[in-house]
Amino acid sequence: MGTAVNIIVGSHVWVEDPDVAWIDGEVKKITNGEAEIERTDGKKVVRKLSKVYPKDVEAPAGGVDDMTKLSYLHEPGVLQNLKTRYELNEIYTYTGNILIAINPFQKLPHLYDTHMMQQYKGAPFGELSPHVFAIADVAYRAMVHEGKSNSILVSGESGAGKTETTKMLMRYLAFLGGRAATEGRTVEQQVLGSNPVLEAFGNAKTVRNNNSSRFGKFVEIQFDKHGRISGAAIRTYLLERSRVCQISDPERNYHCFYLLCAAPQEEIEKYKLGHPKTFHYLNQSKCHELVGVSDADEYLATRRAMDVVGISKHEQEAIFRVVAAILHLGNIDFAKGKEADSSVIKEDKPKFHLKTAAELLMCDPVALEDALCKRVMITPEEVIKRSLDPRSAEISRDGLAKTIYSRLFDWLVDKINVSIGQDPQSKCLIGVLDIYGFESFKHNSFEQFCINYTNEKLQQHFNQHVFKMEQEEYKREAIDWSYIEFVDNQDVLDLIEKKPGGIVALLDEACMFPKSTHETFSNKLYQTFKVHKRFVKPKLSRTDFIISHYAGEVQYQSDQFLDKNKDYIVPEHQDLLSASKCSFAAGLFPSVGEETSKSSKFSSIGSRFKLQLQSLMETLNATEPHYIRCVKPNNLLKPAIFENDNVMRQLRCGGVLEAIRISCAGFPTRRPFFEFIHRFGLLAPEVLQGSYEEKVACTKILEKWGLKGFQIGKTKVFLRAGQMAELDARRAEVLNNAAKVIQRRIRTHIARKQFIALRKAAISLQSLCRGKLACKIYAQIKRQAAAVKIQKNTRGHHARKAYKKLKVSVLMVQTVLRAMDARKRFRFRKQTEAAIIIQARWRCHKAFSFYKRLKRGALVAQCKWRGRVAKKELRKLKMAARDTGALKEAKDKLEKQLEELTWRLQLEKRLRTDLEETKAQEIAKLQDALEVMQKKVDEANALVVKEREAAKKAIEEAPPVIKETPVYVEDTKKVESLMEENRSLKVSLEQEKQNCDDWKRKYTEAQESGEESRRKLEETEKRVHQLQESLKGLEEKMTNLESENKVFRQQAVSMAPNKFLSGRSRSIIQRTESGRGYEDTRMHVDLHSPSLNQRDLPEAEDKPQKSLNEKQQENQELLIRCITQNLGFAGNRPIAACIIYKCLLQWRSFEVERTTVFDRIIQTIGHAIEKTQDNNDILAYWLSNASTLLLLLQRTLKASAAAAMTPLRRRSSSASLFGRMSQSFRGNPQGVNLSFVTGGVETLRQVEAKYPALLFKQQLTAYVEKIYGMIRDNLKKEISPLLGLCIQAPRTSRASLVKGSSRSVANTAAQQALIAHWQGIVKSLGNFLNTLKANHVPPFLVRKVFTQIFSFINVQLFNSLLLRRECCSFSNGEYVKAGLAELEHWCFTATDEYAGSAWDELKHIRQAIGFLVIHQKPKKTLDEISHQLCPVLSIQQLYRISTMYWDDKYGTHSVSPDVISSMRVSMTEDSNHAVSNSFLLDDDSSIPFSVDDISKSMEQIDIADIEPPLPLRENSGFSFLVPRTN
Repeated sequence: MGTAVNIIVGSHVWVEDPDVAWIDGEVKKITNGEAEIERTDGKKVVRKLSKVYPKDVEAPAGGVDDMTKLSYLHEPGVLQNLKTRYELNEIYTYTGNILIAINPFQKLPHLYDTHMMQQYKGAPFGELSPHVFAIADVAYRAMVHEGKSNSILVSGESGAGKTETTKMLMRYLAFLGGRAATEGRTVEQQVLGSNPVLEAFGNAKTVRNNNSSRFGKFVEIQFDKHGRISGAAIRTYLLERSRVCQISDPERNYHCFYLLCAAPQEEIEKYKLGHPKTFHYLNQSKCHELVGVSDADEYLATRRAMDVVGISKHEQEAIFRVVAAILHLGNIDFAKGKEADSSVIKEDKPKFHLKTAAELLMCDPVALEDALCKRVMITPEEVIKRSLDPRSAEISRDGLAKTIYSRLFDWLVDKINVSIGQDPQSKCLIGVLDIYGFESFKHNSFEQFCINYTNEKLQQHFNQHVFKMEQEEYKREAIDWSYIEFVDNQDVLDLIEKKPGGIVALLDEACMFPKSTHETFSNKLYQTFKVHKRFVKPKLSRTDFIISHYAGEVQYQSDQFLDKNKDYIVPEHQDLLSASKCSFAAGLFPSVGEETSKSSKFSSIGSRFKLQLQSLMETLNATEPHYIRCVKPNNLLKPAIFENDNVMRQLRCGGVLEAIRISCAGFPTRRPFFEFIHRFGLLAPEVLQGSYEEKVACTKILEKWGLKGFQIGKTKVFLRAGQMAELDARRAEVLNNAAKVIQRRIRTHIARKQFIALRKAAISLQSLCRGKLACKIYAQIKRQAAAVKIQKNTRGHHARKAYKKLKVSVLMVQTVLRAMDARKRFRFRKQTEAAIIIQARWRCHKAFSFYKRLKRGALVAQCKWRGRVAKKELRKLKMAARDTGALKEAKDKLEKQLEELTWRLQLEKRLRTDLEETKAQEIAKLQDALEVMQKKVDEANALVVKEREAAKKAIEEAPPVIKETPVYVEDTKKVESLMEENRSLKVSLEQEKQNCDDWKRKYTEAQESGEESRRKLEETEKRVHQLQESLKGLEEKMTNLESENKVFRQQAVSMAPNKFLSGRSRSIIQRTESGRGYEDTRMHVDLHSPSLNQRDLPEAEDKPQKSLNEKQQENQELLIRCITQNLGFAGNRPIAACIIYKCLLQWRSFEVERTTVFDRIIQTIGHAIEKTQDNNDILAYWLSNASTLLLLLQRTLKASAAAAMTPLRRRSSSASLFGRMSQSFRGNPQGVNLSFVTGGVETLRQVEAKYPALLFKQQLTAYVEKIYGMIRDNLKKEISPLLGLCIQAPRTSRASLVKGSSRSVANTAAQQALIAHWQGIVKSLGNFLNTLKANHVPPFLVRKVFTQIFSFINVQLFNSLLLRRECCSFSNGEYVKAGLAELEHWCFTATDEYAGSAWDELKHIRQAIGFLVIHQKPKKTLDEISHQLCPVLSIQQLYRISTMYWDDKYGTHSVSPDVISSMRVSMTEDSNHAVSNSFLLDDDSSIPFSVDDISKSMEQIDIADIEPPLPLRENSGFSFLVPRTN
């Protein structure tokens, strides 16, 4: 409230205005309690100070999301805040725990998508922007954690968006507690699926809304103990029955009548219907159709919805038969009968409609006529039939129609509840109440009375809840609140519902007396409540009455109160329909005995509604309530229009202003300590300079200015009404004084600056004069110095000239003497060198002769010694060659090797022959092409020569044209002929010149084509040269193979077939096999050859196959035990992966049809990672091993045709020795290192893999992806809590900051505290990177991990920024920018090898933060913002940031209104083109790589020198793992 203390000259205030409700202005003068105010529209008004409200000039440009944060909590402040937010498409605003929702009259799908629901799931209330999901989430969390039922009350006038809000609540509750589908549909889907049915039979067009709900609805959603939806029920209240028979223009009746009239033609003919204007119940209004709505399509949609909720085809037919019967009943007209006060049916059409209605209801037409026109009176003596006059008969007809329709609607609701199903074991529920708001029209009847009665009950509940919330906050803050008064509306409720003297009781009493009329009822009200302060009798009416509701006075017309309150059914109507042959119609009207057994008392609409309302209030009182107030911004139902008067009326009717009044009764202004000190700290500078706590600092500021009645809580300052304005006035005075001081200092500064400039000019003038004088003196001194210098140089010149003459003479003498000495020494050296050459030749001759004699002797000695050694070796071979089987075995091997070598030789020869033929063909082709081109070049040159010669001839023959010859003109004809000849010669000369130019151009083209052919020829020669080099390589291989073949032939020929091989021969064969990469283990296969003799065969058979399998199992067990331990790394190569690969290659596991070793390896990896899902060190170790092993398999295995065949098929011949040798001549796979190592198993060669090996590769790929995902998710979990703290800067107390020299120290400490959360993220990233490096995870995978992690950081920070307005500030942008700089520094430190493009993933948050901290935003155009500053952000995102931005540091504004309007237009166009309107980002949790990507990114791995662990090194079965030295 404004007071004389608060308002001063220059204050900005709000004044009342009849057009726009409230308008702001500035106080220009104050006299005798009245203020002269200049409004913003230029007008000047005078108002009393008590009717003026202060305006907060420092309010955020985009408003506040919670109106309790307003500095001044009054009507104009609330209205302006709502209007500001509505213009920015912020349709939701909190008032404490109450949500105000303003209907945008346009679709905003981005506010209600699944991603938005995920954001609000579990978020603390008030942390994100206001939303209907936040209210539903609070209700659900309170129910789950506290075990108490909750309710959400949605209210508002028709067209405010209650139904849509209820749908959103249902969607979100189903999202939180959705259960499995029941018969294909969930509870939430069934409830929403019932909406078309209820809307068809319970909604109608009104003046304010084209789809107005004419009934109240309370949806109870039941939950089980796990928080899942287990059932639901729908309760309806106060269906507007009178609309069935009476409507006003331009409204419509219930939708179902019009839908049935627009049904397919066969349906219309079956029910004998026509256009709506032909029926009395529909033609009372000229509006029969809705714009943009097809009744025919809606009819089909309603039938489909009936199928969904479980209404059978037979029941649907019965329902629409009853609806058609009601229409025909309305067309029955009555005329006066022959007797007095009697009535009969009119002729023709009315009788047709009577007959049709009877047929549709399956009753007797005569009985229907009697039920409408007659009444039966039962007396103790006899039964009397009484006729009704035409007016009474029409009332009877309308009463029957209303009763039938009302019971039909109740049946539909019961059927829907049965279809949805309820959970009797449910302990908790969430109720959603969708009910009409307060109504006040020109004509208010019984329906408005009941509606306003409901709102009075709900308002009392609402006031109690608001007062309770106030008390709870006061308790939380530990302040005194005992003196706060609370005004209740119980007196209005007593006026309406109190027994026996309430309005409802008096209405029931009047209905029980047959002769009562609305006049007698009104007089009874006047007499009973003549002194009641809430009841007023109008002066100009005898039957109306006025009730002062909480939202204002409403005048009710009582002329139809009695008729609309009667709830009993006429016995004739009951008997008629209970005897119907239609089971559906008879079911709507049970027998009289059943009806009377239910209730023996008089029943009325008012009493029954009162009981329903009491039951509803009991349900609400047993739950924790949450309120949503829906507001309709304009009556045009169009977007972007905000009518102040309309909204203010709805806020008053919705109780929002009443809640504000309750808040104002206590402490309407609450400010956290930090904000209070930030705003009013300048009122007490000594408090800021001291090291006081925030609470003490706030107290000292308030006490300094003598304020009384305030309260200091635990975290907030609570101020009385008007105290905030008083503090602002004091603050304005301090700021004005400070401004004056600043101006004085500025003027002093300017004067001193001018004085300094003048003094500087005088000094400059003096220095210039002194400079001129000094220049003159300097010139004189300079001339004297020049004369001295000339004299010095002249003397020096003469001295140098004499010295040079002397020097030349001396040099000539010295040159002659040195030349004589040099010639003498040269002759002596020449003689000496000749002697040395002669001596050297003689010594060389002697040494060479001695060497030749020594060489001949050494050769003779070696031959004799080798012969002796060969004889010894021969004797040993003869002694050892007793076993013919061994000799034959070696012979067979040599024969096989000979065949293979022969085949290799033929293959190489054939390859060389093909290569030579190909080379010869290519060379021939190129030579032919070169000859052709050469011919073309020669022809072109010849043509050019010919053309040149022709041109020369033409020029030589042209002199008669060019040379001037004297001609004697004899007559005119001869002159003309000569001139024509001259012209023709000129034309021919021009043609020749053109021809010459053409030939020159052709010659140039021929030269270019010749150059191109020459270049192609050079390329061909290069290719030929390469082919020749490869051919030389093949020839060298062929030479080597031929030499090996000769050796084998000589060995085979020199040995007898019945002798044994010597030990030396066997060693030669073994070395030969090992040199070609053959495995020693392959020799075991040949032990079963039929060439074995009869003596060795039984020994081979005695070795059981079982012992081999057991040995293999032992080796596998030992391998598995070893790899379960952390074997570490050899350099950057994981030992476990290399050993596994070597063993599998040695055991030939890739080529077998059945094996268990792959499954055991996979199980070992699986157990290792399942036990330690949170240990990144172990996960990184296994990721390194699995990726390395997968790389080796990728470069080794190739799919075999046999992999798809049955496992019973034998191995092909490629498994033989010849097949293995032939494989070595095939092309090597790309990236495979085929360097041969002694031992053979270390080579990477391609193997035709069987099915188990390929399956093992797929499983290993899946584990690589799984481990990668686990590591990535672990890091996300680690940094997620820090990200929530990093998006908003922590608030530091201004009272703790000191001025002077110590401020830098305090600021340094504050800066360190500010970025502590960001440093925590950087520390987590650094530790994580060190872990991956220590385990030698491939850099490719590391880059992928950090790319996705930074994308996650970008999504979380950006979405939080868009959902929380307090984050979109200038200082918060600087804070986040400093944090992003920490991340950028980390990326630079980590280098591109590991960080990769991770920094680029933060582009959304970087550009958004850049926009927050940029200066002069109002000068930026939309093109600059969207294309230069923020090219990545969409228009929706830019609009969101621009509207939520507020500058808490410098007080600047966001972008200009023109830019905002352009953004809104762009968003509207995008919505029309079906472009996604979501402004939030989605997190990508997919696996961003494939096996091929890993293979391409990793380098070659040399596994030759890997040392096995000690258990394997000591086992002889793993000897192949030990590296061999040359």
